[in-house]
Amino acid sequence: MIDKSLPLVELHRHLDGSIRLETILDLADQHGIALPAKSVADLAPYIHIDDSAPGLMAFLDRFEHMTAVLVDVDACRRVAYENVEDAKSEGIDYIELRYSPWFMAESHGMDPAEVMEACADGVRAAERDTGVRANIIGILSRTYGTETCMKELDAILAHRDHIVGVDLAGDELRYPADLFKAHFKRVRDAGLQVTIHAGEADGPQSVWSAIHDLGATRIGHGFRAIEDSALVDYLAEQGIGLEICPTSNLHTSTVKDYVSHPIKPLAERGVKFCLNTDDPGISAIDIAHEYDVAAPAVGLTPEQVHQSQLDGLQMAFLGDEEKSELQLKVAQRTAL
Repeated sequence: MIDKSLPLVELHRHLDGSIRLETILDLADQHGIALPAKSVADLAPYIHIDDSAPGLMAFLDRFEHMTAVLVDVDACRRVAYENVEDAKSEGIDYIELRYSPWFMAESHGMDPAEVMEACADGVRAAERDTGVRANIIGILSRTYGTETCMKELDAILAHRDHIVGVDLAGDELRYPADLFKAHFKRVRDAGLQVTIHAGEADGPQSVWSAIHDLGATRIGHGFRAIEDSALVDYLAEQGIGLEICPTSNLHTSTVKDYVSHPIKPLAERGVKFCLNTDDPGISAIDIAHEYDVAAPAVGLTPEQVHQSQLDGLQMAFLGDEEKSELQLKVAQRTAL
């Protein structure tokens, strides 16, 4: 259901949730890291999740072996480079990759600012080599608390020239958005865009707070906005788009099944959205899966999917000229 005459964009993909199994095995072998398996086939059940064992904790547990192999900046740079290579292989024209430098640095005591820089180096090198347009979003991992997040923000802003925006991810219920007002004032003062994980584990009030307290112009997930009719109207009127990840929501048990996903009624009420993979290294999917499998399963019509592809480009943290250049590039490719 992907329209190849339009740019294919992905706006919500976690770099550290998108590590190849082969890379995990290789880095573990290089650095003497113990893993529960020594082949791709045997390792897959420890990294991938499926409908048979969903749940947020089961999902988060899958990060253990990924972060274990992020032993130094070279490993971070490699993973970032391969993320863009994988986007190329999926036919993606523009991707926004996000990562928490504190989370990636933690296992081996790295400097979060150096992690930020290494991943940026990897993304930029792969962008040159593949032709895929890529941008970076820094994540504040709210689960560490406000003080650590301020240090994490220092590391992110130290490389402000490499990024387009900042996100707030992690434990949405225990660490609500309004705790991070001071952090995101600094983000906005730095001229960066704001997208916030909200309305996934928590309800509509989390989305309202992301918008009013933190200045979000996009929302990661956000599907629980359906519980507040006034919020749905506000999102539609203001053009605040949702970064929707149906399969990930299924795997974290924030929705019961595809059919229960609220994106169809949200779309019917005029809310912008785009389809994304979230953590494809855990869900064992690619972007085509969300278009060809998840979208029909949640009840989206071909017309709604087409509109979501258009909206994805409009929601992207790119200038109007950059968006036009991307459209022209795809039009020239299609004409060949």
